[in-house]
Parts: sequence; C-alpha cells; structure tokens
Amino acid sequence: MDTNRSESRVEQGKDLRIGIIGGAGWLGGAMAAAMLDAGVVAPENLTLSYRTMRPDRFSRAFWTKDNQALADRSDIIILSIRPVDWQDLTMTAEGKLVISVMAGIRLAALGNRHRTHRAVRALPNAAAEARKSYTPWLAADGIDDADRAVIRAIFDACGVQDEVQSEAEIDYLTGLTGSGPAFPALLADAMMADAISRGLDPRVARRAVNMLLVGAGRMLEQRNDCPTETVKTFLDYRGTTAAAIETMTSAGFRAAVAQGLAAAYEKSLHLGDAS
Repeated sequence: MDTNRSESRVEQGKDLRIGIIGGAGWLGGAMAAAMLDAGVVAPENLTLSYRTMRPDRFSRAFWTKDNQALADRSDIIILSIRPVDWQDLTMTAEGKLVISVMAGIRLAALGNRHRTHRAVRALPNAAAEARKSYTPWLAADGIDDADRAVIRAIFDACGVQDEVQSEAEIDYLTGLTGSGPAFPALLADAMMADAISRGLDPRVARRAVNMLLVGAGRMLEQRNDCPTETVKTFLDYRGTTAAAIETMTSAGFRAAVAQGLAAAYEKSLHLGDAS
C-alpha cells in the first residue's frame, strides 16, 4: 500500500477493511462507532467479532464468532480484548496491520503471536465513546508512513492521538491517560463526600461536583491552558481556592498522585507477563 493510496483511503473511507476482535465490547463498539461516523471505514467493510450474543447494532457490518475469519477478511485488525483473554487467541494476521488496544502486551509478543511485522500498541480511554479519548500509540519497525496515516485517522476519530517512541512511555501513559474518567471521578467522590458530611443534600452535592468537573473540562478544552499556569493563577489570587490548594498540597496531594501513577506503571509492566 503506497502513501498516496493510503491517504485516499483515509479520506474516502471506502476501501479500508477493518476488523475488531472484541467488537461487541464497550471499547471495541465505541471505536467502531467513531470510525463509522468519521468515514474511516464503510459499514460493509467493517467486521466485528463477539463471544456469546451478537449485539443489536452496526447492522450493515459483518458479525462473526470466528476471529480467524475476521482476520482473513480484514486489512487492519484491532485487538480490543482483555490481556488475559489474549493468551488464548490464536489468530494469525500474516503480515497485516495489527493494532492492539490492550494494556501491557509488548510489540514483540504481538508480532510473534500474529505473524506480522506491522504491529502497533495503542491505548484509547473511556472517553472514546464521546470522541474525546487521548490515545498514545507505539509502532513496530515495520510500520511505514502509509500505515501511520491510517492509524492517525482511526484514533483521530476517537479524539486526539500521539505517536510515542518507547514501550516505557506507553506503559506510563497506560496509568496516566488510560484511566479515563477514573481520577477526576476519585476527586469528585472525595469532594461530594465532604459536602454531604457538612449537611448538603446528596443530590445538590452531586450536581455541584459534576458540573464543576464538566465546566472545568470545557474550559480546558476551549482555552488549552497549561495546568501549571491555571494553578498559579488561583494561588496568586490568594482567595479561598488558594487556601484549599495549599492545604491539599501540604497534606501530600502531589505525593499521593505520584505514588498512584507509579503503582499503575508497575502494574502495566506485568499485565503481559504470561505472553
């Protein structure tokens, strides 16, 4: 596939044949919907696999329980299953582009298992459903510019993507951005619990905290400010928020975040050990 033809395919969304192993799952389904909406793939060129019950969606796509049949009729194969389930996957790609969205499975293991030198590790997060995922991805040496154009189109459809340069980077980002809404939700849960403990109606506390995060997210998206500058702005104002930030920091907020991310990174290093 030459670069010009690849770019044409990305623009027209007519020729790419994409298969998603795990297409019945939440992430696989979110990626499928995003690619269809963006015109990256035509419905009749999309193949999705499922384990037990075929979902009632993507009616024009081809559904199958046979992962090898999916691979045989696809140019690009996306692996959207749990790392533990990958251990029993025997599908061979025979040189095709294989994109894994599984945490922890190394490029070498992907290439060896599926017989391809065109392997990619990527990690979208839960926001793919809203087309707001941040997706880092790492390419094997066999990936060329034509493949890169297709990979970018797939993950741009889901939000924003960056190519990274090492397994260590994507392992770290597994814990950082792969968390999706989990870390903001953890902060929100703590804030909501404090509000309720001080006598606020739980419904009011929930609405207040949820809208705080929604509003903050929209502002970050529109202004694209550096978080460090935002914190500094509130500290310089010397108001109630500054008092809260200083107290949280003194209580070890930054250290707790660093320790949590370190734990996630260590976990990511061992998810693919059995491979």
